[in-house]
Amino acid sequence: MLRNTKKDMTPFAMEKKPVKQYPFLLPLIWGGAWLMTRRYGLKIKKVNMEHLRPPYLVLSTHQGFSDYYIAPLALFPHRANYVSDMEGFAAFGEWLYRGIGCIGKRRYVSDIKVVKNISYALHKNRQIVAVFPESRHSNAGTTAYIPKNMGKLAKLMDVPVVMLTVHGSYLAGPFWDEEHPRTVPMQAKLECIYTKEELDGAEEEEIQRKIEVCLQYDEYRWQREEKIAVRYPGRAEGLHMALYQCRACHTPFRMNSKGCRLFCESCGAEWEMDEYGRLLGEKNAPADIPDWYEWERGQVEKEITRGTYRCELPVRVEALPNAKGFFSLGEGRLIQEEKGFTLSVQDRELFFDHRSRESVQTEYNYRGRGPCIVLSDKDCCHYIYSDSPEFNPTRIQFAGEYYYRGGNGVSV
Repeated sequence: MLRNTKKDMTPFAMEKKPVKQYPFLLPLIWGGAWLMTRRYGLKIKKVNMEHLRPPYLVLSTHQGFSDYYIAPLALFPHRANYVSDMEGFAAFGEWLYRGIGCIGKRRYVSDIKVVKNISYALHKNRQIVAVFPESRHSNAGTTAYIPKNMGKLAKLMDVPVVMLTVHGSYLAGPFWDEEHPRTVPMQAKLECIYTKEELDGAEEEEIQRKIEVCLQYDEYRWQREEKIAVRYPGRAEGLHMALYQCRACHTPFRMNSKGCRLFCESCGAEWEMDEYGRLLGEKNAPADIPDWYEWERGQVEKEITRGTYRCELPVRVEALPNAKGFFSLGEGRLIQEEKGFTLSVQDRELFFDHRSRESVQTEYNYRGRGPCIVLSDKDCCHYIYSDSPEFNPTRIQFAGEYYYRGGNGVSV
């Protein structure tokens, strides 16, 4: 990961036009993708793709890190451009990342320059463009928030729409423990859901609904249906980052995990994750991970409606303004309220409006530095860490998504 030693705050040049993947890098892209996925026995199925040629728009699920390797193999032998977060440019360098076809974007920030670059790659360069609408890896094996403008984007681009749906990527490296990959089979399906002619005849709302349906997944249900056993002995370690509130005593921030065990340090309740992702307990009812995750969302929303939700934390902040890398902004304070986030750092106050960002980027152990959230504007990404025991990215994300919706409805 690059470090911005000169603390250069020049914003990343989002307006710079995307290029076709450099031909001499293609063996590296495809060969590296094959090497990274061969242990998983990846199987790729193509539906309605027989006569389809670029340009077209690909919308992909985004369960885990392996998706970056699966997409090039699914699209082989065609080149493609990929809409990618800024951190990739800082990790690998701008020249290389542009050369492998990436289009820069800051997560949960609307930027017309990104839309123009997608259009340029499709219509000027006649390329495939792949977009990951969820914008982040799955926290609990289910679909994250899908932006409500995907139908509008598809209609605006006026090219065929293709779905890439993946199974196994999350189970192979769950977001809360990506450092320890599990060997599980992976499947991918590449399917054309709209030809250009079908797209012309469809309404934007209809396209949006179909995209949302196609992007739905529940990896734990799929795991049980396919009878896929995960025998890694530490398979529950890190799960407490997503399941941070005890289902038995409802105490937040006191969950922990070790080996196959998830347990509460407040009341002593304990669950064991079996080989099929089920949480079993001697004294506590079995628990489903996605259900627990959504229950926590409901608890946060109830706190907000009762007026008891509070998030005010001491933090330390790193800035990522461009591809030159990160640099420290020092210590500060973060407050999350109904109107948005206020980040006080270096004698400045930065405000991030909830109404303009559909979710919050969460990290459970960002490059070994611990959990953080990322708040971005068009000029800079702010990586925000805290040593407070009450800092949990999932909880902050739930509140942000509820505020974005305007507080319409409380989840179960």
